Amino acid sequence: MNESLMPVLPIKDLLSTGNQDLSEFPRSDFEILPLKRSKIWELKEANRCPIIGTCLSMDELVRFAQRYHFNASLNDAFSLHIEAIDRIATRNSVSEAIQKHLDIKYQVSLARFKSAKTDAEVLNLWKRCFAHGDIAGALWAALTHKQVSNETRGKIYGDIHMHSHQMGAGQATNTRRLAQLEKDYAEMEVAIVLQKQRHVHVEAKLRRRLQEILAEMELFRQAQKDMKALQVRLETIESGRAITEMGQRLMKLTVANEQLQSSTKQATSLAQALQVANGKIAALTHERNVLAAERDSLEILVQSSNASNVPCNPAQFHNASQIKDCCVICVGGHVTQFPKYRLLAEQLGVDLIHHDGGQNDALSRLPEMISRVAVAICQTDCVSPAAYYRVKRLCKRSGKPCLPFKGSGISSFTSALTQVLSDQVNLKGDVIERLKEIAV
Repeated sequence: MNESLMPVLPIKDLLSTGNQDLSEFPRSDFEILPLKRSKIWELKEANRCPIIGTCLSMDELVRFAQRYHFNASLNDAFSLHIEAIDRIATRNSVSEAIQKHLDIKYQVSLARFKSAKTDAEVLNLWKRCFAHGDIAGALWAALTHKQVSNETRGKIYGDIHMHSHQMGAGQATNTRRLAQLEKDYAEMEVAIVLQKQRHVHVEAKLRRRLQEILAEMELFRQAQKDMKALQVRLETIESGRAITEMGQRLMKLTVANEQLQSSTKQATSLAQALQVANGKIAALTHERNVLAAERDSLEILVQSSNASNVPCNPAQFHNASQIKDCCVICVGGHVTQFPKYRLLAEQLGVDLIHHDGGQNDALSRLPEMISRVAVAICQTDCVSPAAYYRVKRLCKRSGKPCLPFKGSGISSFTSALTQVLSDQVNLKGDVIERLKEIAV
């Protein structure tokens, strides 16, 4: 053979050769793996960091810091994390205690990873655990496995590193979602409380109705008993007169029985009719109050007609502008109410003219009529939109006050006239006082 042969020496000779240059021997291309699980102080710093941050909870880290007197503040989580990584870099009491604690805490994961016999199997098992969210125990078991390589440890570190970024990015979304859920929960609680209140109200109403039905059923059963007793007596009585009397009584009881049966069916319709009647009563009550207010206003108006106050007289004013202060125009409203309005104005010495808002009177008369008055009032619920806006434009153009008001009663008219005259028009003080008394 042409190839040169290297002499094979015994192992003890190799070991005894002190000055032997080991560089002459060929190096292996693969990594020599340990024969037992790695300890935490044997790992690189890049691997120790996720172990402290992921496998140990914050409460556990604080307990270790208190037990071994860490220099970092217990309220500073980051400083405790950094000091713990430095403490476990070498074999000491802290690293041995944390190693023992994690072995006990994750003994189930350690037993599961014992089934992995190669580096690839360790990586595949880590991937499955990571996908299912079992991260802390799988991380400790994978990084300290006796078959794991540095390359696999690097991949595991990469998974943990990216997972921490994703968790940070999702925390803001989770916070917003939590705030929305808390808001929805509060609204739901309010809705539940309202639903419970409605339920209690309905339940009480149904219970009352149930008691009424039970009472009616008791009367019905008693009537049935009476009818049966009468039927027995009817069969035993031989007298024709008695039979006739019993027959009449039986007919009465039969009618009563039918009435009791129909009363149960009519209960719902009666309740509905009662509700409708209550609505009508409320409407009639409101109408009665309005009519009573108008009646009181008219009574006060009749009583005030004999008072000693002297109405406005155009001769008392020195010029034409003061005469206009006693003239008011009322636009819109029911024509049947206008005599009452005029009577009230005459008692107060106010000259009142009326325009029906376009029903019979032409709108073209409004400029001439408004030019003769000092104040304009407009009933908005009984006037056409064209008349209403035309009155507003004319009053604004001429600088005269205009008051829209609702209601066609005497009290509404009196209140509107009082407001306009007291706030906008310079009339006699006694006229304004009488208007206020009637409005009250």
